Amino acid sequence: MTAELRALGGGGDCQMLVNQLKEITGIQDSAFLQAALKAANGDLTEAVTFLTEEHDDEAILDRPVGEPAAWEGSTLGKHLPQRTANAPAPKSQDDLCAASTSRSLESAKAQTAGRDGAERLQEADTVEIKYRSKRKRCDVWGEILKQSDWRRVDNWPVGMKNIGNTCWFSAVIQSLFQLPEFRRLVLGYSLPQNVLESCHSHAEKRNIAFMQELQCLFALMLGTCRKFVDPSAALELLKDAFRSAEEQQQDVSEFTHKLLDWLEDTFQLAVNAKRPGDKSENPMVQLFYGTYLTEGVHEGNAFSKMEPFGQYPLQVNGYRNLSECLEGAMVEGEMEEAATAQSVKYGQERWFTKLPPVLTFELSRFEFNQSLGQPEKIHTRLEFSQTIYMDRFLHCNKELIRMKREEIKRLKEKVVLLQKQLERYLQYGSGPARCPLPDMLQYVLEFITTRPAAALPSAQGPQVGLLQPQTQLDSRPEGQDTETEGQACLLASPSVQPPGTVLQPPAPRVVSEAELELVQTCLQRWRQETEQDVQDLKESIARINLSIEQMYCDPLLQQVPYHLHAVLVHQGQANAGHYWAFIYNQPRRSWLKYNDISVTDSSWEELERDSFGGLKNASAYCLMYISDAVAHLAADEAEGQLQREVEALPPELWQYIQEDNWRLEQEAEEWEEEQSCKIPQMEPSPASELQELSSESGSDQSSGCTQRARALSAEHARIAQEQTAKAIANCAGAYEMNGVEAALCKAFHEEYSRLYLLAKETPTPQNDARLQHVLIYFLQNNAPQQVVERTLLEQFADKNLSYDERSISIMKVARAKLREIGPDDVDMEEYRRWHEDYSLFRKVSVYLLTGLELYQNRKYQESLTYLVYAYQSNAKLLLKGARRGVSEPLIALYRRECLLKLNEVAASLFVSREEACVAQGISILNESVIPCMHLMSDFEICREDMDAIQVMRNVWCSYLGREDMDEKLQLKLGELLPRLLDSSTEVIVLKEPPKIRPNSPYDLCSRFAAVMESIHGASTVAVK
Repeated sequence: MTAELRALGGGGDCQMLVNQLKEITGIQDSAFLQAALKAANGDLTEAVTFLTEEHDDEAILDRPVGEPAAWEGSTLGKHLPQRTANAPAPKSQDDLCAASTSRSLESAKAQTAGRDGAERLQEADTVEIKYRSKRKRCDVWGEILKQSDWRRVDNWPVGMKNIGNTCWFSAVIQSLFQLPEFRRLVLGYSLPQNVLESCHSHAEKRNIAFMQELQCLFALMLGTCRKFVDPSAALELLKDAFRSAEEQQQDVSEFTHKLLDWLEDTFQLAVNAKRPGDKSENPMVQLFYGTYLTEGVHEGNAFSKMEPFGQYPLQVNGYRNLSECLEGAMVEGEMEEAATAQSVKYGQERWFTKLPPVLTFELSRFEFNQSLGQPEKIHTRLEFSQTIYMDRFLHCNKELIRMKREEIKRLKEKVVLLQKQLERYLQYGSGPARCPLPDMLQYVLEFITTRPAAALPSAQGPQVGLLQPQTQLDSRPEGQDTETEGQACLLASPSVQPPGTVLQPPAPRVVSEAELELVQTCLQRWRQETEQDVQDLKESIARINLSIEQMYCDPLLQQVPYHLHAVLVHQGQANAGHYWAFIYNQPRRSWLKYNDISVTDSSWEELERDSFGGLKNASAYCLMYISDAVAHLAADEAEGQLQREVEALPPELWQYIQEDNWRLEQEAEEWEEEQSCKIPQMEPSPASELQELSSESGSDQSSGCTQRARALSAEHARIAQEQTAKAIANCAGAYEMNGVEAALCKAFHEEYSRLYLLAKETPTPQNDARLQHVLIYFLQNNAPQQVVERTLLEQFADKNLSYDERSISIMKVARAKLREIGPDDVDMEEYRRWHEDYSLFRKVSVYLLTGLELYQNRKYQESLTYLVYAYQSNAKLLLKGARRGVSEPLIALYRRECLLKLNEVAASLFVSREEACVAQGISILNESVIPCMHLMSDFEICREDMDAIQVMRNVWCSYLGREDMDEKLQLKLGELLPRLLDSSTEVIVLKEPPKIRPNSPYDLCSRFAAVMESIHGASTVAVK
């Protein structure tokens, strides 16, 4: 196995290969691409070849499956009478009925075991790769979360519960908690008793209470056994700080300002006990606050002032990257020192005199639209790097930086002159229509080298006709007959224009060889000269621009590095949205995404996509950089550092953690008790037959796995009952002549052969043979031979086949054969899994057909529920193979179309402003649209689904501030938008649709054909 294939098990490398395949092939199905990589042993080139070459529709079906005669030499085949003739391959019905006895039992078992082991290994690898890099909200709607969804694993960072639009709190607190120095300060905070007793103001008491709750929260984040913590107590104290913390999301910068103010005041209480009023000793000031010097000229007078700063605001509009933003913020206007005051220009410069260990930039991505009377978000792209150097903005480097700024100014002026000169070449001419001068010279050169048409021997004299044949006259071969020349003369007449003629390009009428040589020489030389001039100008401009870009790459200006610690991202519009954070984990050397209760592995590529902006309505709103010293301190955290921090906590905080973990265990026990009362009972019909079979098979096969497997197999036997009865009827002659053993053998052979041929047929959009019989599904998916043989034998052992004496006799013999099969002959666990997959496949098919029928009848809400369940269940099947489930693009298409239709219905009801209609629209949104949107918004969302979600969000965002909506309706809209825009990992639960279980495969197949023919013939929706 190659190194590339081994990388498939390692999350990031696998995703990189998959992303490359997506870009190269245009295929967006990640599961399919991962399967292609495995098939190519991790070789990217081979995978691309496989994906881009044209294959027959039945390529998947051409994999090795059990031949119709293959069962005879296997474990199950030895229990049936053997035939004497065989054929090497099933070419016809007669060949299929011929049996082979040459295959040994050991060979069959060895091959099957090897195939089964490989299949199980591939299945396990696929599932692991699929779910390693992300954790979904819930694999199936309505599925109850397991205890593993509650518990923290291996000191993985914990998430934070969203208590009603509080994602802003989670994003900021997580970013600060991951700073070891800040965490140490908060957890180690204490006040002397005399200071506590002297605190009487409301603000002081509130700040102390908030600090205590923050300590409890941080302690839980260190030592809890939960996957996420509940910040309700700390949030309760924030209600006084904001006007409406319960109803709308808060601005991250506003909350961060308030938080740092509260913490600064709280720490100042401890500082005042030693040095009253000395803020320089405040730990919050030392960690987050710096100073800058402003120097400038105002109305001819120079001024200078020192100012502190915490979060440094930066404008986004008009800048491409963070360095340009900082340059624009530090320099306003122009300053020139001269002897006379008249030469001084207005302007000012800012220089950092002290940088804090934690440097926070607030990106101003919101602006007020005067015409609309409401704020708007700025979605322009702004790039930033993982390391920035602040030397160029420090006061100590002022003289050097001023020199470099002057040099940059001079170079930019030179670039402007060169650009103007280049424009003279590229936009040459005096009229409105201009073109590049080298091209113009080339056109003239082509004109003079075009050979004029030969003079025609007609009454027209030396004039040349306007229409000429495609073959020029002067290029005719010698010896051309007179008839052809006559045709050429006819073309010169304007009244005769045979088909196949084209307009000739203009050409000089008369030009001598000397003139042609002179002009051609000059034009070629001039064109080469102008092309060289253009190339020289472009190279000069590129060279100067490179010098400008590298102006600050001086090693002397790379002494103060700051490393990106956290990026706070906002998705949505100015009035509503969702926040999450990307935080760099120094010990793990990787980026993590903190999205409310979910903490997942991430990458710089994902951070760029979600933070730079410009592509969608998500972009960075706050950047947190840390100094080199802080970064090294965080990176030096050894294994077990968190546990040592927990052990070093004050006793009261340590006790608080223990009590919360004890409550978790109590909750887990209560949950287990509740679930034990919800175990579903088996259906009576399979269970009754199950008891009979289990009693016949002995105590070794009475386990729960065996019972479940046989119950499913019995159900599938009842579904195929009509087909099995027909096979028994066809062996009447063998029964009369050779007895029941021969009849069973003949029926078994013929039914196997019939199903094998059906499995090899090329599938069509209107026909899916897998719905006809369970064995067709097994054969198309290369099921183990023992599974196929036992399944078919159980078809003939079905007690519902008691039609006549012949059927009863065959059933009894088949049941006797089943009793002879020992536990070592068939892996019942694997047997159960195959039958469970087929049951799920039929369920997916029924849900898909029902959803499509409801969609065509415009019952969108009911249709969406069926389609969503079909998609989720089908995704599990497709992890095991392309033929395990139905067409995923088909379900996704109609799920998307149905969701868009339903969103239109909900929006029209909402804007009707009638109370009952508004309530109905909100109900549709909450019960169907929002849950489906959240489920679609996973890590591997396709471009079509992403565009559809964006369209739906834009519809609701467009209602903000509409004059025809009253305040009450706008309030309801404000409550809805956070859920529409919030893609956090909340558990979505929908009612499972009513179960529909058609027993007849013929009914299901005919229904499938009718629905598929209808949708493929429809012109309103194109199926990809």
